[in-house]
Amino acid sequence: MEDFIALVIAKYNYWIYVILMMIGFYAMIGKKNLVKKLLGMNIFQTAIFLMFVSAGVKKGGSIPILDKYEVAANGIKAAQIVNPLPHVLMLTAIVVAVSITGVALAIILRIYREYGTLEEDEIMEKFGK
Repeated sequence: MEDFIALVIAKYNYWIYVILMMIGFYAMIGKKNLVKKLLGMNIFQTAIFLMFVSAGVKKGGSIPILDKYEVAANGIKAAQIVNPLPHVLMLTAIVVAVSITGVALAIILRIYREYGTLEEDEIMEKFGK
């Protein structure tokens, strides 16, 4: 039992990501309001961003900017250099997520003007007729 508690405490950030993902997933699947579904999608995306950025961190790591004279003299110690790729990819993903949110809000606004509601059940009833 103590090993389990130590594991949970050591990896608390991953547990936070899983909890955020499940909250977002529940909102996307369980809620009937379109704005709540969109908010759930944003929470889910944020959990993914945090997970990837956290996975790209190294304790004691240095920035990936090297001095050519130091590299020539000592070589490259790759285990001590942080890989910037996860961070750069998440910056791109954040831009895409903001764009998707903007388009989704525009579509939700159009749906509200057309059907007068944002509840999925009511929209499906009106659409079916």
